[in-house]
Amino acid sequence: MLRIVQLLVITALLLGTFAGIRADDVGPEEARRAVARGELRPLSEILAAALKESGGKVIEVELERKRSGRYIYEIEILTDQGRVIEVEYDGRTGQRLSVEEEDDDDDDDD
Repeated sequence: MLRIVQLLVITALLLGTFAGIRADDVGPEEARRAVARGELRPLSEILAAALKESGGKVIEVELERKRSGRYIYEIEILTDQGRVIEVEYDGRTGQRLSVEEEDDDDDDDD
């Protein structure tokens, strides 16, 4: 099951189908080049860590590059308890940076 979720998320990223792409979001070509250069952990590693720590199902993935050049993975997860959380990981090291529970009234349509 985890493998299917990973493949679906990777396919969606590669096709660029996630909505809400912002100026600082990283596209699939840049991500592939960064992984090849060793500047970015592969998405599969980040997803495995996120699901191991939180359980549940991945519902959204974003990869951002900060002005400093730092890559940040933002993983939104629907936990087994029915909560929606956003977990941020450092893209280079794979270290978990933060976990936030999403509010019910979060209307993040930007």
